[in-house]
Amino acid sequence: MDRGKIAQGWQVTVSIALLAGAPLLSAPVHAQTIVGETPAPAQPGARTTAYDAAFFAQYAPATALDIVRRVPGFSIEQNNGDVRGFAGAAGNVVFDGARASSKSDSLETILARIPAARVLRVEIGPGDLYGADFAGKSQVLNVILTAAGGIDGNATVKLTRLYSGKVVPNAEASVLIRRGASTATLAAASGRYDSQEEGFDRLTNLPSGTFREFRRKVNTYAPHEPFVSATWGVEHAANRAFHLNARYAPGGFDLTQTNLVTPASGPLRDDRLFQHYRTPGYELGGDITRPIARGAIKFVALANRRERETYDASFNRVNGATIGGFEQRVSARYDEVLGRLSWSRAKLLGVSFELGSEVAYNRLENATQLFVIDRAGGRARIDLPIDQAVVDELRTETYVNAGHALSSTVRLDASVAFETSKLKVSGDANQQRALSFLKPSLTLDWKPKRGWHAQLVARRKVAQLDFYDFISNAELATSRVNGGNADLQPQRSWEVRGTLEHPLLGKGQAKLEVGYDRVQMLQDRVLTPQGFDAPGNLGTGTRQFATLTLDAPLDPLGLKNFHLRTEATLQKTRVRDPLSGQVRGWSGFWPGWRWNAELRRDAGKWAYGTTIFDADHASFFRTDEIDTQFNSKPVIAAFAEYRPDLKTTLRLDVENLLQAAGQRERLFFTPNRTTAAPDIRELRERRSHVMVSASLRRGF
Repeated sequence: MDRGKIAQGWQVTVSIALLAGAPLLSAPVHAQTIVGETPAPAQPGARTTAYDAAFFAQYAPATALDIVRRVPGFSIEQNNGDVRGFAGAAGNVVFDGARASSKSDSLETILARIPAARVLRVEIGPGDLYGADFAGKSQVLNVILTAAGGIDGNATVKLTRLYSGKVVPNAEASVLIRRGASTATLAAASGRYDSQEEGFDRLTNLPSGTFREFRRKVNTYAPHEPFVSATWGVEHAANRAFHLNARYAPGGFDLTQTNLVTPASGPLRDDRLFQHYRTPGYELGGDITRPIARGAIKFVALANRRERETYDASFNRVNGATIGGFEQRVSARYDEVLGRLSWSRAKLLGVSFELGSEVAYNRLENATQLFVIDRAGGRARIDLPIDQAVVDELRTETYVNAGHALSSTVRLDASVAFETSKLKVSGDANQQRALSFLKPSLTLDWKPKRGWHAQLVARRKVAQLDFYDFISNAELATSRVNGGNADLQPQRSWEVRGTLEHPLLGKGQAKLEVGYDRVQMLQDRVLTPQGFDAPGNLGTGTRQFATLTLDAPLDPLGLKNFHLRTEATLQKTRVRDPLSGQVRGWSGFWPGWRWNAELRRDAGKWAYGTTIFDADHASFFRTDEIDTQFNSKPVIAAFAEYRPDLKTTLRLDVENLLQAAGQRERLFFTPNRTTAAPDIRELRERRSHVMVSASLRRGF
């Protein structure tokens, strides 16, 4: 399918990520289960389970990321750098008990630049152990690093062959230097992720099914996401530390599409689509932690900038001559500055306590210009609603979090946050509004004997608005226009989560999570007074889901050195459609089911395995079309590794073994979906075929 994707990587991040600082709610007071080569039974009242370095030796990890990916039953929840402010961008991994202060660096990026030799152990436990940002999470992973001095690093080179024969090179490297209480890291990557796909679009009239148009397409994508980052920290104690982090990533993305068009009538066309995006980003931040009043006070400061210069062009051509088309240019800049101050104390009047407040200023300046190209090559400007705009927001959030052990196995945590937002849109639209929300949360955590762990969470959440939803733009790859909506409101939800965990087959883990969401002012698509499809708010929507994770070695079943990890989700979303009046699912990637599995074998110097993924269709409900996306068959990949020594890994990856195609059905309604039946059907299919990669990783 035409993804028209904008590469968000390559965001230049200079983040003074004071990764350490004190753990807001100190964990060492709780009993732990240490798992090495032979797993120890859980101790009564234990709140964390720890896995030492020996547990991961069979996988020959090179980085902390390799280790975290092999923790039984755990999956990385990426920190969301697009979230405004600091509170909502936490993820579920901490380092030496403290959250990273960078937003633009993903958790995988941070973990990948830590050599595996520097990881003493990892601990997994409920989120309340690590502060208010993680309250209500059933699993948070704490990566504990060694205090030994020295230099460690990794370098990886990789070659990927696409189905067309093109070979894409890639390289990355990182080094960590520790001297006493001081630690510095340096990392860089070339970030080349080129890909190619070929396929078709077939348009038919409904209900007759008569032929309308056929398009033969080849897409060449070139997302380039290089970066360079550096960190420095000094940690004298858990409550006396600071860190600095710098990251730069000059993001870029290019798409070239050839499009041979056969219409039902008229001449054959040789159309072209081009996308040229440059999206550099910069981030500076930092934190400092100091002891005060028998607790710890921590200050975080962060500033980042993301620029966006994009060019889209779609040309209709007959016999090499341009007979029409469209061009769009966007120039945008997003800036954020924030500060956060928090104070925590492990025991205050019998409870763990944390109080904090943050202030963030965000600003987006955007100018969009859309042109139509006539048969003579002339360009005429199309005036879109809200294509020139500035969005300003002053955002605050103040919170209090308190927790208390009701018994040796039961703990209760409660928190309340008060969020305010003063939002202003100027330019083609002029809107001002002040919003405020109270966000309470209650978590009951139970961890009895024999490895059982259960958690129940009830909370209120308020989504953030995407500033770009206020602004109009065209999608030339899909021939449609998105209207801007300056009246958009954030959706608000009440969420209930229940989690149950238990060891599986010795060293493994089984986890069941169920949830229910009731969302008010659900954000979806609406019809504007000007007749454009735009983001908007519907009524009340609901979501129910259940996710089962099974992650365990298969040795007890007679399959020596084999390990299986599988995850399956069932979910159901519901909202009443404002145009059809019918109850339907939410618009977006909310498949009714999805599942994935990995089977691997690690035996001495060799490792090999396979992964498989499949999902139900996902539908996007626009005002004049229903856009449904799905895969033609399950997606399967395989790998093999050879480790001639402890510091060297040779790896071969083969992706999309079954040559699954991405498919897309678009049903169009005239004039919109108030009409009962569609009158045009478009079926799209894209295949990237089999891709083969070979890589060499060397530690030092």
